[in-house]
Amino acid sequence: MDLTLTEEQRMIQEMARDFAQKELAPRAAALDESGEFPWETLRKMGELGLLGLTVPEEYGGSLVDTVSYCLALEEIASACASTSLIMAVHCTPCCYPIVRFGTPEQKARYLPPLARGEWIGGFALTEPGAGSDAAAVATTATREGDTYLLNGVKTFITSGNQARLLVLFATVDRTKGAKGITAFLVDTRRPGFRVGTVEKKMGMHASHTAEIALEDYCLPAEDRLGEEGEGFRIAMATLDAGRIGIAAQAVGIARAAFEAARRYAQERVQFGQPIAQFQAIQWMLADMATRIEAARLLTWSAALKKDRGERYTKEAAMAKLFATETASWVCDQALQIYGGYGYSRDYPVERYLRDARVTRIYEGTSEIMRLVIANQLLREA
Repeated sequence: MDLTLTEEQRMIQEMARDFAQKELAPRAAALDESGEFPWETLRKMGELGLLGLTVPEEYGGSLVDTVSYCLALEEIASACASTSLIMAVHCTPCCYPIVRFGTPEQKARYLPPLARGEWIGGFALTEPGAGSDAAAVATTATREGDTYLLNGVKTFITSGNQARLLVLFATVDRTKGAKGITAFLVDTRRPGFRVGTVEKKMGMHASHTAEIALEDYCLPAEDRLGEEGEGFRIAMATLDAGRIGIAAQAVGIARAAFEAARRYAQERVQFGQPIAQFQAIQWMLADMATRIEAARLLTWSAALKKDRGERYTKEAAMAKLFATETASWVCDQALQIYGGYGYSRDYPVERYLRDARVTRIYEGTSEIMRLVIANQLLREA
């Protein structure tokens, strides 16, 4: 497996890094403090093509290979985790299933404004009673001629109060379990869509997470994504792809924490010398760097399998599990290197730690990732 980046991949990486450091990094702390949704920044990202990285050019996107997408997402995450989460959910859980499962008409209608950043997209699967147990979806979709009436509540929806389009899952027949679940493209401007509670969270403050409700939401049958009963398969395929992006995001957060800790260790003087001269700190930095590199390589490995058209469920779960656990550990180590200052909001590492924590939960918890990996291993045996 050749891990040498191509010239195009390096160009995408450098473009994303330049944008992230100039546009995102200077505002990240203020956005964390205010919780403002970064619309201005997202529009600039749309103009650069960063919100269309999973969308073919014929629909206004700037489609790249998955490794390139990971490179870009890592750079965005290293500067502002909140913005990277909005981008990740927009590009994969929203755009990807439309590209893969949508009709030509659906692609032509919805992908161009998403790719340009005029619309932000979201993914609505989780419910009060359907988190890790995704097959327990209770939101209903009742067919009435050429329309469906949707009723139900979704929780913890990233960009739920800001998104114009949601890939949303409802059941057409609860007695069929997973086989009754169907995917729909929900325009949030239509009657019957309501935003509920916007969550007050530990981290990722500029990425809004909301409850949404559907109350006799009338959806044209032409906005069903795939066939009736295919929703669970679409959701699982989408989550496989999305987990690679979350792994890249986690690598970016971990890298930011590591780089901050390394700089601080070289500047902070105790006992007459920079603390970077102490073996205890050197070992911490060595372990941090090693785990970050391992997480990045696992992420690229899953991305390469996806790009080759191979099955990558196990690899995506491994990458997400290891990268997100690594991000939390690295950020905790970084805070420890900072000592008391790390616990202060005057320094960025406490934000990195708060932001990193949720990566072990969304798009499949670490516990679910272990179940997915084990299931795939036993199938291979």
